Amino acid sequence: MRLKKWASLLLCGLSASAFAELPKVTILATGGTIAGAGKSAVGATYEPGQLTIQTLIEAVPEMQELAAIKGEQVANIGSPNITGEIWLNLAKTVNAQCAETDGFVITHGTDTIEETAYFLNLTVKCDKPVVLVGSMRPATEKSADGPLNLYNAVVVATDKASAGRGVLLVLNDQVFDARDVTKSHTTSVQTFVSPNYGPLGAVYDGKVDYFRTPVHKHTTQTPFNVDELNELPKVGVIYAHVDMPLEPIHALADAGYKGIIGAGMGNGSLTKASKVELEKVMEKGVVVVRSARTASGPVTPDVNVDKAGYVISGTLNPQKARILLQLALTKTSDVEEIRRYFKEY
Repeated sequence: MRLKKWASLLLCGLSASAFAELPKVTILATGGTIAGAGKSAVGATYEPGQLTIQTLIEAVPEMQELAAIKGEQVANIGSPNITGEIWLNLAKTVNAQCAETDGFVITHGTDTIEETAYFLNLTVKCDKPVVLVGSMRPATEKSADGPLNLYNAVVVATDKASAGRGVLLVLNDQVFDARDVTKSHTTSVQTFVSPNYGPLGAVYDGKVDYFRTPVHKHTTQTPFNVDELNELPKVGVIYAHVDMPLEPIHALADAGYKGIIGAGMGNGSLTKASKVELEKVMEKGVVVVRSARTASGPVTPDVNVDKAGYVISGTLNPQKARILLQLALTKTSDVEEIRRYFKEY
């Protein structure tokens, strides 16, 4: 393994002394399409999480010109199977290794990458860059986007200007903030967008150019330290639509869920019948957040509705509102305090 490492450095034209002066980047791998493999280079069928982190590193030797790379396999699965346990492990790993490295890159499947990024944005206690990256095409496909995405993620992780912007996501030459980014298309390599505020920056020719900095508090600015947590409170999402069923509301409450996110219509609207049932479970201590199934825009206050005890999600989509409520419930069940969290984070 050592011979391979030095051979890679020599191919990149780096001496041992130059290598010693490079910033350190730790890549934490969880699987996903970026580590996926298929039988055909032009087919759409593949299995995520087939390649190891060492294989991904060796596939992009140009990264060795940017940083001293260390890889660690945290998981190797498709991102629909990411769990709260893996989230906690990632946050604890970053927190524990923060002093040992200059930045982190986390490889991840794109289906839930925005959720993992936002969870880490709220729980990482490290001021160094933390960058999530994935791909829309597996490593074995022609025009695979993973290798360049990974290279660009290391570019971002080694740039000092990346610090202080919260957890970042890099795909398709763009840099996004964890709070606002979302997947907008099922298959396109241009799937990730920041619908409310736009991207933070762009990567071109091995350099990152930033346009803005997020204003919401993140990472070391939040009260959510999970180093001593082994599980998260149970919070579920119900999807609003015409004639939406009411049974899931009580099923979640009866199953011990401490919070419910209503993915409402329009500006977080819920049916009259669902509000009656939601307010019944609120009386039992379940916290209910009004979010929206629409692609962008904030859920704004409705005095006539919210006086019943609802929390509003602002610009957080339902899946991210769920994460913030989970973490909020580790600190308090007071609705007013949770409302403050939703404004700040």
